[in-house]
Amino acid sequence: MSTTGEVSPFFHTVGSDSPSRPRQKFCGVFCPVEGSSEAKTLDFDALSACRGRSAGGRVIDRQSDISQPKKVEIRESTGKEALQNLDEKRSDRLLIKGAKIVNDDQSFCADIYMEDGVIKQIGENLIVPGGVKTIDAHGRMLMPGGIDVHTRFQMPDRGMTSADDFYQGTKAALAGGTTMIIDHVVPEPGVSLMSAFEQWREWADGKSCCDYSLHVDITEWHKGIQEEMETLVKDHGVNSFLVYLAYKDIFQLTDAQVYEVFSVIRDLGAIAQVHAENGDIVAEEQRRILEQGITGPEGHVLSHPEEVEAEAVNRAVTVANQTNCPLYVTKVMSKSAADVIAQARKKGTVVYGEPITASLGTDGSHYWSKNWAKAAAYVTSPPLSPDPATPDYLNSLLSCGDLQVTGSAHCPFNTAQRAVGKDDFTLIPEGVNGTEERMSIIWDKCVVTGKMDENQFVAVTSTNAAKIFNLYPRKGRIAVGSDADLVLWDPDVTKIISAKSHNSTVEYNIFEGLEVRGGPLVVISQGKIVLEEGTLHATEGSGRFVARKPFPDYVYKRIKARSRLAELRGVPRGLYDGPVCEVSVTPKTMTPVSSAKTSPAKQPNQPVRNLHQSGFSLSGAQIDDNVPRRNTQRIVAPPGGRANITSLG
Repeated sequence: MSTTGEVSPFFHTVGSDSPSRPRQKFCGVFCPVEGSSEAKTLDFDALSACRGRSAGGRVIDRQSDISQPKKVEIRESTGKEALQNLDEKRSDRLLIKGAKIVNDDQSFCADIYMEDGVIKQIGENLIVPGGVKTIDAHGRMLMPGGIDVHTRFQMPDRGMTSADDFYQGTKAALAGGTTMIIDHVVPEPGVSLMSAFEQWREWADGKSCCDYSLHVDITEWHKGIQEEMETLVKDHGVNSFLVYLAYKDIFQLTDAQVYEVFSVIRDLGAIAQVHAENGDIVAEEQRRILEQGITGPEGHVLSHPEEVEAEAVNRAVTVANQTNCPLYVTKVMSKSAADVIAQARKKGTVVYGEPITASLGTDGSHYWSKNWAKAAAYVTSPPLSPDPATPDYLNSLLSCGDLQVTGSAHCPFNTAQRAVGKDDFTLIPEGVNGTEERMSIIWDKCVVTGKMDENQFVAVTSTNAAKIFNLYPRKGRIAVGSDADLVLWDPDVTKIISAKSHNSTVEYNIFEGLEVRGGPLVVISQGKIVLEEGTLHATEGSGRFVARKPFPDYVYKRIKARSRLAELRGVPRGLYDGPVCEVSVTPKTMTPVSSAKTSPAKQPNQPVRNLHQSGFSLSGAQIDDNVPRRNTQRIVAPPGGRANITSLG
């Protein structure tokens, strides 16, 4: 062993830039590229070239204990660097130094330089131009910005509109670390898909603060809808369509229609999404519960039993299997529905499950709150499960890969709007908040508890969605050429969620009082800092529509392989030339559908033939003379004889 003050030769080579022995650095661990069997750890904070603080630096998080990680600082361009940037109000050049870059498959330490909203360089000792704003991360985690795959901002409902429009909704998303959303276009009855799509584009283009894309919901089915779907896929960057198995007499499609829609979606190379509930059973249960005098929000969950969600998920999986169409189940709210998806995946079905912030972070016990406004704030379909163990169960399935993607289904209404259903729970507008809270709740429920690591967290909040909807690697990954949508994440910051501090416009937050650990320190969208020191710098209308191409490899590689194996072939055999029995085909008589007003027992009796009336006539005419006579046929095989049947052997 060396004495104090001496340096072992071993340490002279640590971090060496010798070209004969190239080394890679992974979060403080140095190892040779090939053949390494030793780990050598250094204190990067002590060695960091940017450990000093400039006079113009701004502190992002407070530090009271010197044992804690160093403060994150943002340094503006000064001196000559600033002079090179005089013509620009705000520099589009940004350098993050000393970050721990976290992707879905690996974590490593590096600097990252971005310009014009795109990542240009990743590595160490980067050579960058002047006029660069610098963030000293000091080893903090840098992740791809979150992708919220399910929002319903500015959602129309019976003449009302959900409380958060595209400006307020995307602003809340950015505050939580989400840098892209995918909203749902919902055509009103009689409105074409193209008209509805253009309306949503107009709303979002003028108000969105972050990049966005659009799903399109199929609320009715006819030949014209198919043609519009083809146009949307080929010319407008849409590659996902949602069908409803719920909302009877409004949006619900029959199984036969769902089969046709899935077949069209498969041929177009898109993703079939499904809102899975048995609408027929729900309608009957709603009627029954209202007749019992239950009109409050608890009637909503009572009329949507967990079984109707699981049954509809199973039915959708069956149709998807028969049509060989990829399936994406939105709003997974119950244990049994999640189990159906997990079992289907084990059998090889191409199906993905999307739990939402609400189902991962809270339960349905609040429907029985004495405060009507609070109880009504939780109304959504499928409803939150009354079982308090459901959130933990869904988080476990999300962590082990049985569920793959997370959304928020953010569509809150204010109390006055929900009061439309104060005397009838079926009239309460549906929707909850969750886009701002999504990433922090998943970190708190899954990573802090040890169910998943930081890489899995990136997968379920960003990367998997990007792969499924063909946004990858532009979105969902930190790599050269990817969009500069990034989140500098603090795993230790704690926050108590409250309606007093959230960025939504509604009076109630369904996670009120919930303390979560983990949140964004800095959020970067399109290469610009939009969140620092807890302050948002969102710009209304700065969001871009992101077109998505069909046939994402992540999904359709398996679909194409299954298609080749599933080709149907007949059995070659000889022709049958034996006797054929003649049958008379009579048209099927349509019987009226029974209803509450007309029961089968009260159907009118058919007229009875008068048996005393003779069919005999002196002219020799018979009552059945108008029926054509059947030609006689010679029996080739008499009783006990051999039939004249061609051998099929």
